[in-house]
Amino acid sequence: MGSNKDEFRKPASSVTEAQNNLVELEGLIAYQSDNNWTELNLVTTELGDVLNGIWLGMTTGKQLGTLSKRDKEILENLYSKLDQDQYPNDELYSFADLTESDKKNLEDLRKTLREVGLGVNITISVNMDSFMDQAEALNERIESPLN
Repeated sequence: MGSNKDEFRKPASSVTEAQNNLVELEGLIAYQSDNNWTELNLVTTELGDVLNGIWLGMTTGKQLGTLSKRDKEILENLYSKLDQDQYPNDELYSFADLTESDKKNLEDLRKTLREVGLGVNITISVNMDSFMDQAEALNERIESPLN
């Protein structure tokens, strides 16, 4: 009986991690923007954590069979939209450089995160359906590059 409880906890905790990482990313972008981007690697590192959290949620949900087809598509779409050149993230052993255009894109992403309810000092519902709705709204608002 205990293993069933654990199975239901794992995807929720993966989703919570991804959700928390997005909130942290919003806060870091705000802080760096307000402080002249003095520690920009904090933002690029957190974006890497966001991508890892989404990937973990997709992998765990797939292994446990707890993600619906819709949820899987939403997470895959969000991952691919955030893993683009317009949002540089750190690679192993190297920090990404940010251009003025990258900083503008990240500031726009911050605004979008807040619009969908993911941000510092915003009440967050730790519920898979709520997060999927937020992720879907993010997908709709994040533009794909034209390349």
